[in-house]
Amino acid sequence: MPYKRGQKWIAQVRKEGQRLEKVFLSKTKAKDWEAKMRRKPVEEWNVKTDTVFLGDWAQAYLDVAKVRFSTKTYKEKASMFKRFLGLMDAAMPVSELKPAHVLDYIIKQKEERSGYGANKDRKNLVAAWNWGMKYMDPVLPAPNPCLVERMPEIRQPRYVPAEEDFWKIYSVAEGQDKVMLLAFLHLAARRGEIFRLTWADVDFGASRIRLWTRKRQDGTFEYDWLPMTKDLRRSLRWWWEYRPIKDHTHVFLCLNEHPGQKENFGHPFVSNQKFMRRICKAAGVKNFGFHAIRHLTASILYHHGEPLAHIQAILRHRSPTTTERYLKSIGLERVREALESLSNKSGKADVIEFDKVQETGESEIQKGKAV
Repeated sequence: MPYKRGQKWIAQVRKEGQRLEKVFLSKTKAKDWEAKMRRKPVEEWNVKTDTVFLGDWAQAYLDVAKVRFSTKTYKEKASMFKRFLGLMDAAMPVSELKPAHVLDYIIKQKEERSGYGANKDRKNLVAAWNWGMKYMDPVLPAPNPCLVERMPEIRQPRYVPAEEDFWKIYSVAEGQDKVMLLAFLHLAARRGEIFRLTWADVDFGASRIRLWTRKRQDGTFEYDWLPMTKDLRRSLRWWWEYRPIKDHTHVFLCLNEHPGQKENFGHPFVSNQKFMRRICKAAGVKNFGFHAIRHLTASILYHHGEPLAHIQAILRHRSPTTTERYLKSIGLERVREALESLSNKSGKADVIEFDKVQETGESEIQKGKAV
């Protein structure tokens, strides 16, 4: 009989002193396989089959993803496969998966979640199948059946807090929190980059900071050096001297005992979202997160007229096109400037008062006046 291990069922067969096991996602499939193998001669048990099932594909890809990608990315891919195999049969041979099946799934995700969520699942399915076509044995068949049409998305511009709102939360912050907020602003850093920051990454002599990022296709950590502003250098110097835990390599540590964080006291941050909610509430401003501070830095640089190349270097994008898309996503595209070029350069235009037009029954245009 099959036995359960975690969320999987292990089928097992014993015959003529031989033992064989296979993993399934359902008890029914495991029992069917056991019955089938009992009818087979033992000498055929180890004959290799070229049949790969959807469940085999998902498990093989997730095993690699767990090692290769960040925990957040792995969980995203695992959640996608849980939804996908909830609608598809995990025991279906991969050769039977058709674009129509994938499209039905993507449409369902669009209806139940959003176009953005559906397209994210599509992206992960495409990546998983491409991996299978390259690395599985036997390889998955081409062409990739997951390359179906994308769903329409409704995306709102990313929220950019007002600069004065940042300084309001900064004014009510204390100690490490104050230093960390300034680091987010002056480095345009992602949350994980600040949480991973160690004192070895802080070069006081050359006034620079090394940020490590995993925002690459293969998941490899890479670093960039950024100059340290005078204010940030002064704040980090102060924190270096007065930090309460001297023997830890990380710059920022969990030092409060709020619910949910007690067990992480004295260790590097994993998540600190509640801090931003608390401090925004204390400062009386609209709630925003750490990543919104990165948006704010880009916004300030843009409005100060900094060249795109400088903003790209600070945001650490590989391509200027990425930076342009990023600025557009926070509502800073140059459309306004293009429209302003259409303005009357000779001075202010005359404005017709609607009530007067109604009263006279004759507009200024009808009288031959320009407006």
